[in-house]
Amino acid sequence: MSVGAGLVCAAVAAWMTGRPNAAARRARLLCAGGGAAAGVGPPPWERAVARLRRLPAEWWSLALGVLIAVLGASVLPLLAGAVGVPALRRVRRAREVRLARDRRGEAVIALCGALAGEVRAGRQPGEALLRAAHDSGGLGAAHAAVMAAARFGGDVPGVLADAARQPGADGLSGLAACWRVAVDRGAGLAAGLDRLEAALRAEHDQRADLRAQLAGARSTAVLLAGLPVLGLLLGGALGARPLHVLLHTGAGSACLAVGGVLEGAGLWWALRIVREAEAA
Repeated sequence: MSVGAGLVCAAVAAWMTGRPNAAARRARLLCAGGGAAAGVGPPPWERAVARLRRLPAEWWSLALGVLIAVLGASVLPLLAGAVGVPALRRVRRAREVRLARDRRGEAVIALCGALAGEVRAGRQPGEALLRAAHDSGGLGAAHAAVMAAARFGGDVPGVLADAARQPGADGLSGLAACWRVAVDRGAGLAAGLDRLEAALRAEHDQRADLRAQLAGARSTAVLLAGLPVLGLLLGGALGARPLHVLLHTGAGSACLAVGGVLEGAGLWWALRIVREAEAA
């Protein structure tokens, strides 16, 4: 034991003395302008971790399936992980669509406020819309059409009504109505835009508050769905070999199939209830 401890101490000492001096390394980084020009970068393992983090979330299902397949010496987890890739991809894309819709809704609210400010500053409606919508993302794919209609005296309300069909751009229909009433009938455009902005902002805040209240129910459903994994880990820690039972015995395979179906059905039902409450 004393010889082993001595060898360990000698190895640690050699490793510490063999490391480059921290001060010298900092000096080289400063002289090289940050270290990139001198070829001093993050270690390979950090670069590998960064690449893994950039992978889409659905590929972690396949990686987990490979890991469980190796631990359980069965191809079934690998097949399950491969099946989970398209399902998780749909979930990720749905989340991206929802985030894009929310960002466009916020951009429409900002566009209404900016347009009201331009009109209140004394500019004509067409010029005010050109200035307010120049850097706005609320118009989406209809940005060029709206700008052309405002610049050349086209049918601005009609183009705005068409642009309102985009996901998250429902507020543009109200903007089109305000434009039609104000420009065609001589009503106050700034006052109408202020009321429209207040209404859209109140609706957005209500939707965000509802989503925050439903986040607890969604998290609870996901947590309950992950409890069987905790049970497998506890069984493995106790030496019960749950993976062998589930993947290499008839009764275990039957329990795995029935449990997987019930687990998926329960998770789908709980998330459906949350989605319907959010949509309502």
